[in-house]
Amino acid sequence: MTTQIGTTTSFAYTTYVLSTPQKVFEAITKADIARRYWGHENVSDWKPGSKWEHIRANDERTVELVGQVIEVSPPSRLVISWANASQASDPASYSRVTFEIEEYESMARLIVTHDGLKAGSGMENGIKKGWPIVLSSLKSFLETGRSIDVFAKPKAA
Repeated sequence: MTTQIGTTTSFAYTTYVLSTPQKVFEAITKADIARRYWGHENVSDWKPGSKWEHIRANDERTVELVGQVIEVSPPSRLVISWANASQASDPASYSRVTFEIEEYESMARLIVTHDGLKAGSGMENGIKKGWPIVLSSLKSFLETGRSIDVFAKPKAA
């Protein structure tokens, strides 16, 4: 779902995972798990007001995204600010990501809402393409132990 308000856009993604809310929350917040399905580590102490970094899980260990932990209530809710590391000094470049996780019969329902994105920006374009594959990989990893290639590109026609 996409919502556009003025010059900002938001996206909401919902997926159902054959797992527990605790395991889904840990998959998002534990660097050693995130690297296995995301190709990045989310690094923080996960306390409100703390910084977080999204670090590429390769030899270069590039910090690609940065932000601050806004709210945390394990295993049901995490809210973080989000910006490209290269734009960290510009308050206008930050958007917000909310992870809501709840038990849903024998599954966990994960709703990721990314809002405050500047309409037409490179970040918006990346978010539209990025979250669906990352969440698919998270789901595959927790359900089967195997992730998908989040860096895959469409085949040329």
